[in-house]
Amino acid sequence: MTSRTEGPTTAPEAVVDAHHHVWDLAVRDQDWITGPALAPLRRDFTLADLAPHARAHGVTATVLVQTVTVPEETPELLALAADGGLVAGVVGWTDLTRPGVADTLAALRELPGGRRLVGIRHQVQSEPDPEWLLRADTRRGLAAVADAGLAYDLVVRPDQLARCAEAAARLPHLTFVLDHLGKPPVASGALEPWAASLRALAALPNTVCKLSGLVTEADWTAWTVADLRPYADTVLDAFGPGRLMFGSDWPVCGLAASYAQVVDAARAVTADLSAAERARVFAGTARRVYGLPEPDRADAGGLSSPGPAAPREPPG
Repeated sequence: MTSRTEGPTTAPEAVVDAHHHVWDLAVRDQDWITGPALAPLRRDFTLADLAPHARAHGVTATVLVQTVTVPEETPELLALAADGGLVAGVVGWTDLTRPGVADTLAALRELPGGRRLVGIRHQVQSEPDPEWLLRADTRRGLAAVADAGLAYDLVVRPDQLARCAEAAARLPHLTFVLDHLGKPPVASGALEPWAASLRALAALPNTVCKLSGLVTEADWTAWTVADLRPYADTVLDAFGPGRLMFGSDWPVCGLAASYAQVVDAARAVTADLSAAERARVFAGTARRVYGLPEPDRADAGGLSSPGPAAPREPPG
């Protein structure tokens, strides 16, 4: 089997993991974790669990992302970020289709850790309405997200990318962050029509992409870096390093790879970039897009802080 990492790589300094999750099943069930394939995820995952992986790979800051569409979760995630430790930003959830989104966002920012709210996300991948992103009520909510100075994370299937591009074109003042490259069909090896749809989205200047989630779109037991490379090359060509950010998708990535394997794979597919370009992918883009604070070079802070937080398809 081809090496998953294709040789040793050098860790960049001050890495930002721009996409991970935590949950405590005693606080809230994760009702998407069903069936034997997802059974490894049916336990608690906390910041204390993430800490040694982060430390081992130079991660000094992370972006904690919502997993369930309930209003109680976001305040819990913000509370985990309140101490200014490992979690530098939170992408939360609110019902964008309800009136008063601006007031809800303002209220979240008044909570402990509220200044760490950097974005909003909704599981568009699970919406039965193919026009959900383009509906008037959704667009009103997205406009409120933009007015609040927040980004909007997109978790979508490849067939939904065209609607993402249309939504981004209609809301040029909102930054859209595409999670997991739009979940390309890595296991099948197909590039189209995903690649064409991705390029159409990337053509809009208010769009950014996360280099994340590829291993769980590949063959979980037999993937190699060679399998991931065509998709990483496509996204690098479309968005460029200045609009691409690394994310582990921990702990969901554990279905197919360890944290170390995910980091090493990301380093391998970006190995041909210059040092400055890699610095953007592994930290700079996330800090700029999400407005994250600069790292404390003396101590990453909070890497061992515990904290339970309170995806039928993984949320990504």
